[in-house]
Amino acid sequence: MAGTTPGTPGTPRVLRAMNDRAALDLLLEHGPLSRTRIGRLTGLSKPTASQLLARLEAAGLVVATGTTEGRPGPNAQLYAVNARAAYAAGLDVDQHRIHAAVADLTGGIVGAYELRTPGRSASDVVRQVTEALAGAVAAAGIAREDVRRLVIGTPGAFDPATGRLRYASHLPGWHSPILLEELAAALPMPFEYENDVNLVAVAEQRLGAARGHTDFALLWNEGGLGAALVLGGRLHRGFTGGAGELGFMPVPGTPLVRQVTKANSGGFQELAGIQAVPRIARAAGIETPDHPFVPVVTGLLSRAAETHEDDPRYAELLDRYAERLATGLASLVAVLDPELIVLAGDALVHGGEPLRARVQSELADLAPSRPRLVLSAVRRSPVLRGALESALATTRDEVFDTSR
Repeated sequence: MAGTTPGTPGTPRVLRAMNDRAALDLLLEHGPLSRTRIGRLTGLSKPTASQLLARLEAAGLVVATGTTEGRPGPNAQLYAVNARAAYAAGLDVDQHRIHAAVADLTGGIVGAYELRTPGRSASDVVRQVTEALAGAVAAAGIAREDVRRLVIGTPGAFDPATGRLRYASHLPGWHSPILLEELAAALPMPFEYENDVNLVAVAEQRLGAARGHTDFALLWNEGGLGAALVLGGRLHRGFTGGAGELGFMPVPGTPLVRQVTKANSGGFQELAGIQAVPRIARAAGIETPDHPFVPVVTGLLSRAAETHEDDPRYAELLDRYAERLATGLASLVAVLDPELIVLAGDALVHGGEPLRARVQSELADLAPSRPRLVLSAVRRSPVLRGALESALATTRDEVFDTSR
């Protein structure tokens, strides 16, 4: 469990390490704090808090950063986590590009790089991953060896039994059974891989609309339709990593699709994926092209959110699309009974509050329970932000462990 320290419970060394971690977590949460404030928040005496700060400063984990101002009495020294004590990296991979970033120990992004990847083949993947990472590292002004951990986010999921990427036939070059071994040999730091929608849920749980929630679902609709499930504070990935592949779920009103992993589609994707929105719009009397799907759909839904009260065509678009979304969500709610559902991805976010409210109303009629629906609060590069947060969590556990 994050934040725990190995050793014999109750020994002075372990207790010191627990106090150290508590203080470091408070500094991450609150920013610079004085010795007195740290003592109050941790319950430590002033001498013990002073010893703790001296110990962490000597270890290079905290730095003195200015003094308090505007209060009666002498100014107090403020302390903050040393942002340069360690770095972590994340990659967001799709069929068109690899977006890489490096974050310091506080979570601040210090370098980013985007590599376009047209016509990617199997032989290109390792080179392009290392090139994207190198670009972000160079932008951060650090060495590759300074990065403690990397998390790579991709569509689909790597099957733990075979090492192959599943549920993502549209991602060229990523389906070799030895790809993970080749990446491990080429990268100078430990790395993990994770489904892109799962990483959006990580970002929402740590920074966004799901903060403080240990049980929630996230519905993602951008290039494809998918979900992430967080149960007891942990991502539920399933036996093959395919938990949350909601686009394949059979739903009323669409043909039953067989061999869905080969077809790369399914009932709910057909019913409520982005390709359905232009069809709904034309049926409501709105002239619109189909392609490119994401810009067309976000434009339609943004317009609908702005004008639905004055233009019945756009009100009908929101009504019909909300009904389709709720149809699939009702099955998820019936099985999981989540407290909260986060609506994320461009196709949902651009519909805004008018779309969210309609889905909430439809779901109340279709589902046996009534979870609260909220819009995503992490709008900028959510997959990449989730990859960085995931990498930082493990990095902090390693760096903040002062018991060794």
